[in-house]
Amino acid sequence: MKNWIRGILILSFLIGISLSDANAIEVKWVKDALGRSVQIPQEVRRMIATGPGALRLVIYLEGFEKVVGVEQVEREWSPIGRPYRMASPKLSELPIIGLGGPDSNPNPEAILKVNPDLIIATYMTGEQADKLQYRTGKPVVVLSYGALGNFQSEEIFQSLMIGGEVLNRKKRAEAIVTYIKKNVQTLQERTRDFPEEKKPNVYVGALGLKGGHGIESTECEFPPFLAVHARNVMKNCKGHRFVDREFLLKVDPDILFLDLGNLHLVKQDYKKQAIFYKSLKAFRTGELYGIFPFNYYATNVETAVVDSYLIGQILYPERFSDIHFEEKAREIFRFFVGHDVYNGMKEKYGKAGRIDTSQW
Repeated sequence: MKNWIRGILILSFLIGISLSDANAIEVKWVKDALGRSVQIPQEVRRMIATGPGALRLVIYLEGFEKVVGVEQVEREWSPIGRPYRMASPKLSELPIIGLGGPDSNPNPEAILKVNPDLIIATYMTGEQADKLQYRTGKPVVVLSYGALGNFQSEEIFQSLMIGGEVLNRKKRAEAIVTYIKKNVQTLQERTRDFPEEKKPNVYVGALGLKGGHGIESTECEFPPFLAVHARNVMKNCKGHRFVDREFLLKVDPDILFLDLGNLHLVKQDYKKQAIFYKSLKAFRTGELYGIFPFNYYATNVETAVVDSYLIGQILYPERFSDIHFEEKAREIFRFFVGHDVYNGMKEKYGKAGRIDTSQW
């Protein structure tokens, strides 16, 4: 009798071990963009992304089906201007896991309700990530875009590769990094040896920065300009700048680009200050062009690449004569987000390219 009972107990113990092994979750360690070592499930089935641009990287990596919750801003803000949202409208139907936005914090209680296997975050310190990980009991992997607007930064490449490792999308991550580098190489090779003295002086205005701005809002090291070796009138400076009108009249750029997202502000100002605008060479000669906004909840990499091709074609028409801009733009959007969103961008902002001021 005692042997029988002992046998039952041993069998139960062995069954328990077997069930425990069957239910065990395989894990692996990854290093995030902050250098933190994070233990994550080998196979992530449910995840969320929090912080500016975090969800965009997930969509780039074709991880849409794993997303189980989104920030409130992803449901409230218009998706136009963020191709990853334009291409994935069903994201707005998912539960809310926090407010979102540049200065808001994730909501641990809301996150726990959707029970993710993993949290991908951006613009978060190591201390903040550790705190969120502690409060939710979920691994937090932090990714980075690097400097705002720089679509070819090592931080983006590194984060895409980390994301590919985390989501088991290594081949997709490699393909994106290769695609970006290949396009940058194409842009630079076509423009690198163009004589500096023959280049037109260029300026980009109406760039957004925590809101809309007019022609005075510009960038010293504007990434699309750098990609095509443009001769920017903004020299010997870094970062975003607000310039005065006397400066613009003094440098008087040959070609002027405006962010189409804020073109309405320039039009409004034109009605009040027409003399100033008509004093600029680019307005008088019709060398005024619109580009799509690409800094919207961090950098929309694909849109920045699209703008770079447009700018290259305008500055060096002979060297880009084989490229049909609209077809190239559609190809780029499809590659990054899986859908051609060019028409939606055009309907919202107007056609990228020459701006007709005759009706202003």
